Amino acid sequence: MNRRRALGLLVAALPLGACARRYSVAPDLRLSEPYVLAAGDKLRIIVFGQDSLSNIYQIDGSGRIAMPLIGPVPVGGLTTAGAAGAIEAKLRAGFVREPKVTVEVDTYRPFFILGEVTNSGQFPFVNGATVQTAVAIAGGFTPRAARDFAELTRRTPRGIVVGDVPITYPIRPGDTIVIKERWF
Repeated sequence: MNRRRALGLLVAALPLGACARRYSVAPDLRLSEPYVLAAGDKLRIIVFGQDSLSNIYQIDGSGRIAMPLIGPVPVGGLTTAGAAGAIEAKLRAGFVREPKVTVEVDTYRPFFILGEVTNSGQFPFVNGATVQTAVAIAGGFTPRAARDFAELTRRTPRGIVVGDVPITYPIRPGDTIVIKERWF
């Protein structure tokens, strides 16, 4: 049985929606989409005139931050502007008369790299990083590594997308990169 047919049988056996979509050119790995917040991001939140509420908050696994007075605020899947609006709405509901909130990402969630690199694992995200930069952070390629492309997995608002990308492709926080073994 060839590999493509075996993969088709494997996908057919899974429940609908249980597997990631796969693209050879990765059209859903767009960089033009705004950055959305997710678990692991740390946010610097400033509530003007309310120093006791201004702080750095980490988004938990359920996509929420816990703030004094207003409790948990769901911010996962929102942009920083959307998160500011959600916090302002909760504060306006009986706590602060005219809240003005600014939200910025203090620390991005890490990226992950696996496969034919010297040190696989989780690494802090660096702005402007590409797949090649991620490989350098992970200690470089092993002798058997395919050096011209990588498999990239990214969570998008439409679901998990997996695709092959060139080594110069920009990465985002939370991406998982797999460096494949080359065939001689």
